[in-house]
Amino acid sequence: MRSEANSVEDYLSELPEECRAAIEKVRDVILKNLPEGFEEVMNWGMITYQVPLTIYPNTYNKKPLMYAGLSSQKNHMAVYLNSVYLDEQSQREFEAQYKATGKRYDMGKSCVRFKKLDDLPLPLIGEAIAAYSVEDFVTKVKNIRRSATGS
Repeated sequence: MRSEANSVEDYLSELPEECRAAIEKVRDVILKNLPEGFEEVMNWGMITYQVPLTIYPNTYNKKPLMYAGLSSQKNHMAVYLNSVYLDEQSQREFEAQYKATGKRYDMGKSCVRFKKLDDLPLPLIGEAIAAYSVEDFVTKVKNIRRSATGS
């Protein structure tokens, strides 16, 4: 369910009340933990937290690097945590910490899906958001891309 909203406020206003309340609570956690330098915008049809092109313009697709995202889909809501997927160790640690909370674990390749707010361990989401400064995230992405291309 990709939104054509041009602003976060427009996006939120088009959501059903129950989804909007959950998305707003997750958004609050993200904004409270988001390191300085990332920007909140609508991109890719969802609320996106990204590295501005003024900081890192040399992306492979000429679009800002997405750090995190938040969306309401047809059958679930999702928080995208790209920092968790930067390496296998981060992914394993996040998964173990998530499962240790006893919350319903439903993770895709780049997202944590949840049907209700109670399914989501908000403190852990906050920790994942706070994990990287803009500079550290960009450096990590550059190193991964160098390794992948051998340059």
